[in-house]
Amino acid sequence: MSSGRWSLTALLLLAPSLLLAELSLSGEQVQGGMLVGRTAPDAEVWVDGNRVRLSPQGVFLIGFGRDHAAQTLVEVRHADGGKESRTIDVARREYEIQRIDGLPQRKVTPQKIDYARIKKENAAVAAARRRDDPRTDFLSGWIWPVEGPISGVYGSQRILNGKPRRPHFGVDIAMPVGTPVRAPADGIVTLAYPDMFYSGTTLVIDHGHRLSSSFLHLQRALVKPGDRVRRGDIIAEVGKSGRVTGAHLDWRMNLRTARIDPQLLVGAMPQAQMDRKKTN
Repeated sequence: MSSGRWSLTALLLLAPSLLLAELSLSGEQVQGGMLVGRTAPDAEVWVDGNRVRLSPQGVFLIGFGRDHAAQTLVEVRHADGGKESRTIDVARREYEIQRIDGLPQRKVTPQKIDYARIKKENAAVAAARRRDDPRTDFLSGWIWPVEGPISGVYGSQRILNGKPRRPHFGVDIAMPVGTPVRAPADGIVTLAYPDMFYSGTTLVIDHGHRLSSSFLHLQRALVKPGDRVRRGDIIAEVGKSGRVTGAHLDWRMNLRTARIDPQLLVGAMPQAQMDRKKTN
């Protein structure tokens, strides 16, 4: 080997993390956003002091909730003892206020008899979102599950029948009852619940690494827990079940404990679709 020059083999033997473990991040560094990270497969990744799953290919995910702090710390601890750290600046968002009237009052202010049902249903959704395995179905790419006019956006403060309630954590797409709903990415069905108090017929699909999509207010689900779905497969039909004033799909996403904005993953709604639906 000539002086001042190293072969690829020598570099791999002397410093494996030098070539294989450089930390890379891609995605939206904003509240509601999600980053896909890559590093050496034998490393450990910590985000704000919490260890996160790393796939056998060295892929991991970071999610920013609606009110995430201005910065996040990512630390990578390599098998050879080396360490990397990066501070991510998370952009702040301004959220809309959305007023919705005409809802059944019991769906806004439940009666005492309703709380046991609501608690049971919340537990079922939480269990469906706890699946955590190394599948990287989220790398299949993303499509809109339904294309049409957007009637509600992520993060908006909801005023329901004049009463302030929790923010909205999904994107609403207004389409007629029976419109096919497609899987936005590959995944495994973890919940198909026929009639929840708030969300009506509800479907949850896990995309790996505790990243999940939830589909609310459906007419019916066409898949069952355990089913493997591919991006574009028809999984359900748009409905108007649960707490609604009209037919639409409410698509939500969770990464571990962070509620993220689906629209940041899938991009803008095709304008031609929105314009065509508005004229119908």
